[in-house]
Amino acid sequence: MAQPSFGDNCYPVKRIPSATVSPGPPSREPVSELKSYHRDEIELARFGKKQQLKRSFSFLSIVGLTCTLMITWEGLLITFQAQLKNGGPAGLIYGFIFVWIGNILQVLVMAEMGSMVPLAGGQYNWVAVLAPPSCSKFLSYLTGWMAFIAWQAGSASAAYLGGAMIQGLLVLNYPQYIFERWHGTLLFYAIIALSLFINTFLARILPQIESLIMVIHVLGFFCIMIPLVYLAPHGTASDVFQTFTNGGGWSTDGVSFFVGLSTGMFAFIGIDAATHMAEEIENASTVIPWSMITSVILNGLFGFAMLIAVLFCIGNADEVLASETGFPYIQIFANATGTNAGGSAMSAVVISTMIFANIGLVATASRMSWAFARERGLPGHKYLSRVNHRFALPLYSIALTVTISLVLALINIGSSAAFNALVSLTIAGFYSCFAVAAAVLLYRRFTIDDSANVWGPFKLGRWGLPVTAASLVYSAIGIFFSFWPASPNPTAESMNWSVVVFFAVILFSMLYWAVWGRKVYTGPVREVIIEGNEIIG
Repeated sequence: MAQPSFGDNCYPVKRIPSATVSPGPPSREPVSELKSYHRDEIELARFGKKQQLKRSFSFLSIVGLTCTLMITWEGLLITFQAQLKNGGPAGLIYGFIFVWIGNILQVLVMAEMGSMVPLAGGQYNWVAVLAPPSCSKFLSYLTGWMAFIAWQAGSASAAYLGGAMIQGLLVLNYPQYIFERWHGTLLFYAIIALSLFINTFLARILPQIESLIMVIHVLGFFCIMIPLVYLAPHGTASDVFQTFTNGGGWSTDGVSFFVGLSTGMFAFIGIDAATHMAEEIENASTVIPWSMITSVILNGLFGFAMLIAVLFCIGNADEVLASETGFPYIQIFANATGTNAGGSAMSAVVISTMIFANIGLVATASRMSWAFARERGLPGHKYLSRVNHRFALPLYSIALTVTISLVLALINIGSSAAFNALVSLTIAGFYSCFAVAAAVLLYRRFTIDDSANVWGPFKLGRWGLPVTAASLVYSAIGIFFSFWPASPNPTAESMNWSVVVFFAVILFSMLYWAVWGRKVYTGPVREVIIEGNEIIG
């Protein structure tokens, strides 16, 4: 019986004799004919890929990696001053609900695509398979670069925030300490070094480490919540749910509200981490969608509960915003416990989870880079696509991620404003590459009969069209406002430079495309084929 196909997009062939190549798009081969192969290996082979990495992640360990990479409740604490200024307490609450719903929509769409195409490239692989043949090559290339920007910026921003928070504790406990940006850069390097060590020498037990960090993530929530709610004085419900502020001085409260949404958006960054670990997950096409859904719901619940607690216990908002620590939550904890030691102990939990998050960010960013280099989308792809067979790790791609972070850390020495733009850059990168993939899927739903698609185990069915459309509207809002500064008429110091960095990298990718990329990048490269009951390649 003829099998339904993904469309007319054919994969170029690599390392396979021409006589063994069967033209046409990937299709589902009956599993009964390939009994000697594992389900995951068969699914990879349908897209012309061979198994190179070790599949050691289960549902629990990949949920642990995603939740502890997102660190939603911790991320809210770290960045909530942005919407406290533009939106106030009520803006934070309703903004979080808006962002949470938007991220659930995004996750549902990505869950469907990740189940259809369980490859480590994620969004750019989905675009390559689902886009019309006339633009598939270019759109997948552009999406790959957007995802590359997002993950590299995310990894660097986590290490930067970890180092800056350690400096915040030094300011709190040692009044004589002089805050120097280069101190933060050195702390940044220490965090990156720890992530590199765990992602290489301890990589074989990374799933177990992520499961342990997940326990810390959950227990840490209660270690913060209980003393905070018990010890701190409480505000009124009207203070929390009805107080809007426009501290940025925007023309309307509505504009101020949307400018402050970056707080919630950053707290959910990394929801697609499982897709980039796809080739290291057992039963990937089933585990990927449900792990993403579980992660966004679980982290959203923790984040919302922590946000309500902090806003009731915030005290004088102007005082905590003016804290010399640079992070209002540190001052809130110190005020709640009445001692710097108590505030430091509670803050240490948040800082620890941010440092641990960088471990997962380095792992995921390097896998995304490796996957894109495997398709010859990055300069130096011959090296970046290599896998060390002894450790089954993409060591060159791990080294690239670490090197980029180390170089970006130098920016902080000259200007913290430029480096702070990484938060906005991360949001813009993630939302942009999602938007391209979702738009391609939406176009396909409109133009191709549903029966012509090969869906994975997870399918939205009749809800696919409205959910995809709504996720695109939300993503467009996120991209647009991620580039805005905190207030109108910004100075060079307060300017949001993410728009400059984002389009500079896009311009570089276009130049690389024009000079060399279009000659070598042809979309995902086929490494194996299915011939009868054998996977050949």
